[in-house]
Amino acid sequence: MDSTARTSPTDTLDHPLREDIRLLGRLLGDTLREQEGDLVFELVESVRRAAVRFAREGNADDRAALSEMLDDLPEKTMLSVVRAFTYFLQLANIAEDAHQLRQTREQELSERPAEQGGLEHVLRMMQTQPRFAENTAHAAEALQELFNTAHISPVLTAHPTEVQRQSTQRALQAIGKLLEQRDRVQQTPTEMRESDEQLVQHLLTLWHTRMVRPERLHVTDEIKNGIRYFEQTFLTELPRVYTQTEDVLNQLFPDAEWHLPSFFRIGSWIGGDRDGNPNVNASVLRETLRLQSTAAFTFYLQEVHLLGQELPLSEDLLPVSDQLMALSDVSPDQQPQRIDEPYRRALIGIYARLSATARSFDLSPVARASAATVEPYANVAAFSADLTTIRDSLTSNHVGRLAAGRLRRLIRAVDVFGFHLAPVDLRQNADVHERVVAELLRRAGVHAQYTSLSEDERIALLHGELTGTRPLYASYLQYSDETRGELEIVFAAAELRARFGADALPHYIISKCDGVSDLLEVALLLKEAALMRGGEAPSLSMQIIPLFETIQDLRQAAATMRAAFTLPLYRALVTSLGNEHEVMLGYSDSNKDGGFLTSGWELYKAELALMHVFQEHGVRMRLFHGRGGSVGRGGGPSYQAVLAQPAGVVRGQIRVTEQGEVITSKYSTPAVGRRNLERLLAATMEATFSDAENADQPTAAFHPVMDRLSALAFDAYRQLVYETPGFTQYFHESTPLSEIATLNIGSRPSSRATSGRIEDLRAIPWVFSWAQCRVLLPGWYGFGSAVNAWLDETPSGMDTLQRMARTWPFFRMLLSNMDMVLGKSDMAVASRYAELVSDVGLRKQIFGTIEAEWRRTRDALLAITGQTYLLADNPTLERSFANRVPYMDPLNHLQIALLRRHRAQAQSPDGREPENRVERGIHLTINGISAGLRNSG
Repeated sequence: MDSTARTSPTDTLDHPLREDIRLLGRLLGDTLREQEGDLVFELVESVRRAAVRFAREGNADDRAALSEMLDDLPEKTMLSVVRAFTYFLQLANIAEDAHQLRQTREQELSERPAEQGGLEHVLRMMQTQPRFAENTAHAAEALQELFNTAHISPVLTAHPTEVQRQSTQRALQAIGKLLEQRDRVQQTPTEMRESDEQLVQHLLTLWHTRMVRPERLHVTDEIKNGIRYFEQTFLTELPRVYTQTEDVLNQLFPDAEWHLPSFFRIGSWIGGDRDGNPNVNASVLRETLRLQSTAAFTFYLQEVHLLGQELPLSEDLLPVSDQLMALSDVSPDQQPQRIDEPYRRALIGIYARLSATARSFDLSPVARASAATVEPYANVAAFSADLTTIRDSLTSNHVGRLAAGRLRRLIRAVDVFGFHLAPVDLRQNADVHERVVAELLRRAGVHAQYTSLSEDERIALLHGELTGTRPLYASYLQYSDETRGELEIVFAAAELRARFGADALPHYIISKCDGVSDLLEVALLLKEAALMRGGEAPSLSMQIIPLFETIQDLRQAAATMRAAFTLPLYRALVTSLGNEHEVMLGYSDSNKDGGFLTSGWELYKAELALMHVFQEHGVRMRLFHGRGGSVGRGGGPSYQAVLAQPAGVVRGQIRVTEQGEVITSKYSTPAVGRRNLERLLAATMEATFSDAENADQPTAAFHPVMDRLSALAFDAYRQLVYETPGFTQYFHESTPLSEIATLNIGSRPSSRATSGRIEDLRAIPWVFSWAQCRVLLPGWYGFGSAVNAWLDETPSGMDTLQRMARTWPFFRMLLSNMDMVLGKSDMAVASRYAELVSDVGLRKQIFGTIEAEWRRTRDALLAITGQTYLLADNPTLERSFANRVPYMDPLNHLQIALLRRHRAQAQSPDGREPENRVERGIHLTINGISAGLRNSG
């Protein structure tokens, strides 16, 4: 299989990428011919050639040829074709990732200026700002103040948007590593042949590896999957980000000594997120911390062992500190051959104590046997102190360089990851808390009908309970399974915090939060586990985080927080946590609720309003952005998203969810992972120190325009999705929604209820389904109607919209994301999915509405940006996607054919179950189309 990359004599930067794709395509084709035979190979090539011609010329004859070749294929042959095109798209992704690293290395090796968006670039840009240019010391002080209060955290979630199995990912990563090696090292002909053979072996393994899972993931599978990214990337690369940052700072500000606090951490929801997932309970939470801690201890033991090999330093040749000698003297290792090697003996002692600590936690890390009986570490600080003793001894005896590598990174890793590896957030829906609190109050004889109370009455009742010290729970009373399960979670949290440290479980998130009583209900549950204390000096051990998700909740968010801060009890709880409070904003549900434009604008306004409320009450605000991979769920380039935040909102504080295929794309390899971590740090710093919002002119004048555009877009979106009769039927029949629900990619159900209503559907399958049929509706619908209606009201308004696009980062990012989504959509492909709708009249009406809005939106986007075609301002993505289209179109065509077969079998009068092979084929096409789109969930 050859690639279709378009070449240009001047396009030298992408030449290595094209060569890699051609190589992988050729080797995949050879594997296909060898394993499936000439007939299948020739069929795949014929389909590819017809798809290439159709993509370039749009000839109806080529479309007809595709239909003739694909419509009536035997199912076994169809599966081979699907797998061939899917693997090509996955290999193209690997080649593009390798090319990205190649370009980064070339930039570092050249004398070109620091990369746009890179850490050094941001720091140098800061030095040129008028307030810092003439006073380097002032710049250093500002940076130190930022780092002292900063909190940056990508948070891994188990949201089910990653369709690749780990086995597939491992083989693809091995191929990527081979491409990187070929690029870095000039190979001899023999080495090149060996490399080619290794590539062929991995492709052969891929071809005979099952592409989809045979059964649904369990929560423990998701936990292990998440931990894998720590083992592959975070444990080694995040410490490197710290050391690189310190080194750059020391270079740019040599008069200051830079030892950064550990402000950058990786969080996780996996194993703690109970919202809509009945499979997450107290035993799962305990298993989460056990597995995470095991991974941390395994890493530390390995690193300590390697340090022992690296530091065979003799005290006969190098003096040592008294503290180091004392550490060496208590080591259980007194072998004669190491009697003059105090560093090695000290590290053997550290290894033994670390191993004993793991055993005291009932863990079984991968460790070398140690027969010594030693005291375990009391806490992670004691372990870190021993490592610091080694570092200080090396530094004080003029061999500090020996502490600047593995030891320096290990000390940082211990400070960042502790004995728990990652802080786990607890999350549950506000409705669940309401029911649980109502039952506790009823069983304790406090109030029989809590749910019938008004908001003010609830606040008063909860306030009274929180200021007291008595518990509501009594072990001898009977409770519902739901209430008992929720109480077991907070009891387990208290137990695990005592065991692994407070950082192991620092946050409790409330989904669908819409009032102060939602906050107080969680405080009451925490009080039952002594994680909140009442009395004269109320205190809180865990941060309570409201998650505002719907359009209405976002509009009320500032008022909710103002009311909470005005309540003396709640303000005292905030004070007990250092006058810092986090708020989470939901991108996915707000988009499904109100559409792309309204969701983005309401999120922006909520951030501004919250910032003012927090400033009024003297509380430091941290925003937690619940973004998905696709634009319809708040996705898009992370760097631009951070810079597009309202001025003054970031201030070194940001958390952001990383989900599904985005985690794989960003963090599955160390080099790519480190680059993405660096970019998040750089974006946070740039957003903190620059006022991109008002760089050219104040943007507040644009807000009334956005208010009106949002209202118009909201009406257009709601009219289609929630007010058009038959829309739910159209959506279910024209997309693979039902088939996605059977794809075993997560432990959580795809709907909150079995009603089939759009309101009850989770945002992920909603967005995922529209991506598969190439409509991608959640990422653009309503914008075209809004712009046209506003221009009818404001005939000279196009100049304003164009000025907004030039000068306002928020609006520019919105347009850029919409450009990406429209560029990946295809109304011709979508029209064939519409033919799956059984009601012809409904099909024509709704698809006609969608297609007309797509054209209006495209035309409006091009007019505002001045582009002549979609993705004109993003040539890299435009070329990449154009090269993928000939491989995606056949997959869409086959998916439609398989959906027809599957649904016909399901409705057959003989009552037979649909054939497993057909359903598997649909799952494979979902896998392939997702690979082609890259960010589809």
